Amino acid sequence: MVYILDNEIKFLPGVGPKRAELLQKELNIRTFGDLLYHFPFRYIDKTHVYAIRDLSEDLPYVLLKGKIVGFREVSASQKRLIAMFTDGTGSIDLVWFKGISFIQKNLRAGSTYTIFGKPTSFNGKLNIVHPELEDLVKDEGKISSSIQGVYGSTERLKDMGLGTRAIHRLQGALLGMALPKIEETLPAYLIEANRVASLGEALLNIHFPQSPELLKKAQDRLKFEELFYVELSILRTRTKRVKANNGFRFAQVGETFNHFFYHNLPFELTGAQKRTIKEIRADTGSGRQMNRLLQGDVGCGKTMVALMCMLIAVDNGYQSCMMAPTEILATQHFNSITEMLRGMSLSVALLTGSTKKSARQKLLEKLRQGQIHILIGTHALIEDAVQFERLGFVAIDEQHRFGVAQRGKLWEKSDHPPHILVMTATPIPRTLAMTLYGDLDVSVIDELPPGRKPVKTLHFFDSKRGHVFGFMREQIAAGRQVYVVYPLICESEKMDYKNLQEGWEMITQLFPAPQYRVCMVHGKLKNEEKEAAMQAFVRGEANIMVATSVIEVGVNVPNASVMVIESAERFGLAQLHQLRGRVGRGAEQSFCILMSGVKLSADSRHRLQMMCSTTDGFKIAEADLKLRGPGDLEGTMQSGMAFDLRIANLATDSKILEYARKVAEQVLQDDPLLGDPKNEILLKTISKLKNDSLDYSTIS
Repeated sequence: MVYILDNEIKFLPGVGPKRAELLQKELNIRTFGDLLYHFPFRYIDKTHVYAIRDLSEDLPYVLLKGKIVGFREVSASQKRLIAMFTDGTGSIDLVWFKGISFIQKNLRAGSTYTIFGKPTSFNGKLNIVHPELEDLVKDEGKISSSIQGVYGSTERLKDMGLGTRAIHRLQGALLGMALPKIEETLPAYLIEANRVASLGEALLNIHFPQSPELLKKAQDRLKFEELFYVELSILRTRTKRVKANNGFRFAQVGETFNHFFYHNLPFELTGAQKRTIKEIRADTGSGRQMNRLLQGDVGCGKTMVALMCMLIAVDNGYQSCMMAPTEILATQHFNSITEMLRGMSLSVALLTGSTKKSARQKLLEKLRQGQIHILIGTHALIEDAVQFERLGFVAIDEQHRFGVAQRGKLWEKSDHPPHILVMTATPIPRTLAMTLYGDLDVSVIDELPPGRKPVKTLHFFDSKRGHVFGFMREQIAAGRQVYVVYPLICESEKMDYKNLQEGWEMITQLFPAPQYRVCMVHGKLKNEEKEAAMQAFVRGEANIMVATSVIEVGVNVPNASVMVIESAERFGLAQLHQLRGRVGRGAEQSFCILMSGVKLSADSRHRLQMMCSTTDGFKIAEADLKLRGPGDLEGTMQSGMAFDLRIANLATDSKILEYARKVAEQVLQDDPLLGDPKNEILLKTISKLKNDSLDYSTIS
């Protein structure tokens, strides 16, 4: 017998095949359950009804109660329907530009309605365009509440008569049929111990809240359940992975590591670097496969940590590789690591898309024979032809730039899964780390190397451009170099932002040769052109680099002390922070100058103020999460979270998430395999939630 929530949506009265097809295309609603879990995104408080005489266009959305007294004739060419609406205190026009035939069939003069919408003014008279309506007589006797949910819809659905009110009615019809038959998705002992509402109560009150208190209780239950299953899935996967994957045991720290530490180390390690190396050493020496996330702000020394761990691999007879997202970054890693290992009898090689065929063949043969100790490269590392003799350690830089499937291919390079260290210079808020990387161990480098000074960040409006150019000249005269970054390559009709093309012309005029040399880098240049420009800047032959955000990762020029970001309001906080990280890499004081127009939205102003107030990447990441939300957490994920968040929000529900994780940890501590009969429902629900998802949870 089919469970009621698994029934196809076309069988719900009021839907039918055509509407069902559209619901699936527009909102991915295929079943009764999909509809029931299509939650309101906000609510109308019907206890506060406005009088028309008190309305103004400054008000937000308002609720009115009154009658339609007639319709105004509008010519067919204008495609507009106007209804006159009154509540006894005044009148207002209701206006529709779409779905007119449906509205005409269903609205009746003389009937009483509640109206919800935003008052606007046209020709000196107030109106409400495309209001939401409820027929008070027609809807009598149905499930109702004083707080009405407002649902996400689309123009195509509205044209088919499936706007928010219609969806609300469908929810009422569905609950009337299904509520007594809905199966609980949490064990009784968890419901009781955590004092949450039953699933039936929660679903009724999320769609038809009987009071604000019951709405809050419904939201808490559904958020808790959603986040509990995320964490239960992640933690269970982690337990299974640790048991299933026997890792290579790095039994010793030997001569290679010690020689580097005592003779080649270019600077003293920070306390955070030492702590991180100890954590990785404990993992790789334990006999289990390591999966560790290394977080650290730009310039904190993650590459040094990765190198020293690769030297431990060498001491134990294993090869290592480091994968970077761009050729520029891979080449930079190769050059810096080769320089640091100078005088040591180690073979380090570079493999990218630009490696010539003859050189590639020789490299691959040496790799297979174990003659290469450390291989650094781009996506080229995951090609089938790349085979190691004994791969034991993998470091992945700027890991968010790679797809899970791409990273997974590195596992196939060894008979046992190698130890994996994924690194990111994009600080990850704790709530995101608990979900996106919940099955990885996490290390954080929260110190900068000694001698580094925090970058000073300043915000100037475009009118101060002359002052900024003067400052650039002062810095260049002192022997420093400057980045100038633009959001666009060419002028855009749609966006009024500064662009690189115009910027290049202006800067080459204001900073003329031969006194100054300006180079340019953007995504449309050929690789060899980009590389030539980059190298000119790295060698100090160019004073100014004009670029797009393509340089946010992979350029390390300690002598560059100024980063000017044009139209800074165009960039997100995380990207601004990454760009700022291109300077401040030497001993000199560095500056990040944010240029913007005078007209700024509240969000843009807040972002720029945030950048000027702190250089702490984790504070910036938390602020970015609150401003932008967690983004798309579905898709090719790094960890065990293989289903959508329908109601919980990682930016605002961190306390519920942390509590849900503790509950999940306790459940698995008591019953690691979920074999106890009381947990049968947990096993069943996890399987159902992940049934249609690719499971990438064992790939770091």
